[in-house]
Amino acid sequence: MTFSRIPAALRRAGIGLALAAGFAAGPAAAQGQTAAPAFTTGELARACGPAAGDANALASRSVCYAVLVTVGQMHAIYTAGRQAARPVFCLPNPSPTMEDVSARFVSWAAANPQHAGTRAAEGALRFAAATYSCPQPSAARRR
Repeated sequence: MTFSRIPAALRRAGIGLALAAGFAAGPAAAQGQTAAPAFTTGELARACGPAAGDANALASRSVCYAVLVTVGQMHAIYTAGRQAARPVFCLPNPSPTMEDVSARFVSWAAANPQHAGTRAAEGALRFAAATYSCPQPSAARRR
């Protein structure tokens, strides 16, 4: 899916992380090279679901949780206030645990390998939109 076909709210919610990834790719772009995303959805899925016996499992999960929380907080910033964008996702109440969210993300990433090479923030937002969809606004009644 091209950037222009990504819903506007999804683009806005991930813009901060996308900018950070763009700055990381700056040197390669300056040399005329096309840089791959700095941290991909596939890499995030591996961090969220480290292999059994992985000596770096604790560090991997910390990275996973940090990315998921950051994306969630950026989403909250862009969807709050008077001129807020419509939410891309809506967490249930009570909110799920980080263990549950990360496990669901790993399952979603495995079922959606077409997004493995996208930026991690985009993958996290796509996952959240698919997993925690918002209720549809009720149609205004006609009199």
